[in-house]
Amino acid sequence: MLWTKDLEGSVKFYSTVLGFSVDALNLDWGWASLTLDKVSIMLTKPLVFDAPPGCEPPATIGCTGSFYFNTDAVDSLWGELKDKATVCYGIESFEHGMREFAVYDNNGYILQFGQEIEEQ
Repeated sequence: MLWTKDLEGSVKFYSTVLGFSVDALNLDWGWASLTLDKVSIMLTKPLVFDAPPGCEPPATIGCTGSFYFNTDAVDSLWGELKDKATVCYGIESFEHGMREFAVYDNNGYILQFGQEIEEQ
């Protein structure tokens, strides 16, 4: 579940830029569910309900990590996304055996896409 202050902007980013299908969208609840192939995500405005103690929303939207998506076609995905999203780092082959790149979504979340490099 990804928190967003701009639910409609996030739904638009994930559906038009990344190609997710919108399965459900409820603006009254501040919630949406999206899928792409075997990946499902939910988007929500920060705790639109009465939160129990200790679950208050943070002052800003974001996380200390990134979201990593494995793919079979990283180069073609790079070609599709590099001009549609803000690039965090361009496509590159790394010593740890992955070819990958990363972009930011409209909330500033880092979305990494990688494909295992086949040994020559």
